[in-house]
Amino acid sequence: MTSTASTVERAFRAALYDDTDTGLDTGASLLAADPASDAELAWRGEEFVATAWRRGWQPADVVRLVRRELEDVHVRRAAALIRAQAGRDRPRGRRWTAQLAELPGPVREDDRFSRATTTLELYRLLLRLPALEPLEEEPRRAPGPAASRMLARIRALLAKAEATGYPEEAEALSAKAQELMARHSVDEALLAAGAPAPDAPGACRIGVEPPYEQAKAVLLDAVAGANNCRAVWNEPLGFSTVVGFEADLEAVELLYTSLLVQATHAMTKAEAAQRAGGRKRTKTFRQSFLAAYAHRVGDRLAAAAETQVSQDLLPVLATREIAVTDRLERMFPETGTTRLRGVSDAAGWTEGARAADRAQVRARPGLE
Repeated sequence: MTSTASTVERAFRAALYDDTDTGLDTGASLLAADPASDAELAWRGEEFVATAWRRGWQPADVVRLVRRELEDVHVRRAAALIRAQAGRDRPRGRRWTAQLAELPGPVREDDRFSRATTTLELYRLLLRLPALEPLEEEPRRAPGPAASRMLARIRALLAKAEATGYPEEAEALSAKAQELMARHSVDEALLAAGAPAPDAPGACRIGVEPPYEQAKAVLLDAVAGANNCRAVWNEPLGFSTVVGFEADLEAVELLYTSLLVQATHAMTKAEAAQRAGGRKRTKTFRQSFLAAYAHRVGDRLAAAAETQVSQDLLPVLATREIAVTDRLERMFPETGTTRLRGVSDAAGWTEGARAADRAQVRARPGLE
């Protein structure tokens, strides 16, 4: 064993397998005193990242967990490791590539002891990552230029809807985006049905971040169900896994994000009205608001789903539903249910329901 590897090994024994501050300080001191250990330390970090991929994690998952558990400097150091490992990794598909492109920028260099401490704290977390259900890339049709243009239009419309300060304009923009999403989903289903090679459902993970993550998970589940997908919430790790066909997964991501932004804007206005009436802002108000919003939007989405399928599309959608259910059951042979907690504010529930009624949910247009 080389002296460099010996330094790293001794640092790891002190800091990674002993979760005390004393062990961390000892390991960081060893690394800080031996600049020749830097290359070995970085390589070992890339190996931790590669192990995470083998255990079912993806770049966005790692970044999300590091951000939740540690500090921004750790997030940026994790991003640097992921980029370095990607240089010697195999191609992993479009979603993976998009996650790499969204990684945060470089970390600011500190003194050697602080840098070693941050690195070891990050490695402690990476070493203990549990195994996740793999989201392996399965054969499916690549989106064509028309689909890419459609998604670009949808993103632009939703971005404008979220940014405008005029409710009427936001409603019109959201309604148009909903219409385009529904049309895109129908077109993709029909194209896949006529393709020479069968399409296959995929899966993605969407962050469900605190606070009020239960209500957010309910909202995501409702959006997924209305778009021919299924969602499973992992509360401890802060995400839901959504299973469905690619066009529908895109719709779920875009619609969930947009409705969450709309809900936050509406909640802020409702809180301002409550304060103007002499009531202080409370956590129970916000929890109840978002819970009511999620449930009411879910009801509206379910009602819309009943009217948006024409008879000639039923066989295609039935086949796709079976495929999605099969993929979900293979990924999650055992699932449970949870009950919303902390929903006790009547005013919050009422205001959340009203906001949901104003949110834009449009039925899928019939086939021409």
